Amino acid sequence: MIVKSKLLKQISDGYPNFLKKDLNKFFDIFLNEIKESLKRGERVELRGFGMWSTNIQKPRISRNPATGEKVHTKKKMKIRFKMSKELFNKLNNEK
Repeated sequence: MIVKSKLLKQISDGYPNFLKKDLNKFFDIFLNEIKESLKRGERVELRGFGMWSTNIQKPRISRNPATGEKVHTKKKMKIRFKMSKELFNKLNNEK
């Protein structure tokens, strides 16, 4: 598992000319832009890595499995990720 701090350390080690605080700020801006684009319902694509998009789950009546009681579930947005062919091939050791 990789966390943000480990990723920033690896980037910092690879690019010693950049200050850590600048790399952290860049990474925060990058992630925030992805979040905001998804919030607006736009598709985000990173070539060679994958694509994020949103789907709207309609409101529905579901059931509480513990009690069997009917529960009204509100409309919500779901995030969908589809990996690129390059990433798929890399993960599956294909050429």
